Amino acid sequence: MFEKLFILVKNNAGRAIIDNPAIPEKYHEAVINDASSSIIEVLKSQVETGRLKDVVKYFQFSGIYNNPLITSATNKFANKLNNFYGVEPKAALTTANALIPPVMQELIRQSKSEQNKELALGSLLSKLNGSNININTLLNQMALA
Repeated sequence: MFEKLFILVKNNAGRAIIDNPAIPEKYHEAVINDASSSIIEVLKSQVETGRLKDVVKYFQFSGIYNNPLITSATNKFANKLNNFYGVEPKAALTTANALIPPVMQELIRQSKSEQNKELALGSLLSKLNGSNININTLLNQMALA
């Protein structure tokens, strides 16, 4: 699952990272990894702090572009760009905004795809939770509520 997210980020990294003069080529792979981990950390934090319902809502109602999950992941990634790669705060936020929201929208799209079972919401939440428990039963109960 995490590898699939890394590939998703890498496929969307063109303008934001690869073509960005603020990010030297030698850091491209590490920056892509940090973008992926920023998304994972935010989603995992939501699950661990009991806000599973917010994560489920985010994946069910993908038209919500001002979602706090997107903002959190964007800010987390911008901070990493600034702190670890010396990218100026404004440029870091611009870069993060160019990459994280489209990747998260693509993650939602792929989580709903029948072809991509690994990124299905139940599988994704199980990986974030670190368990092998089938979380689909819980998701079905939440959908009914």
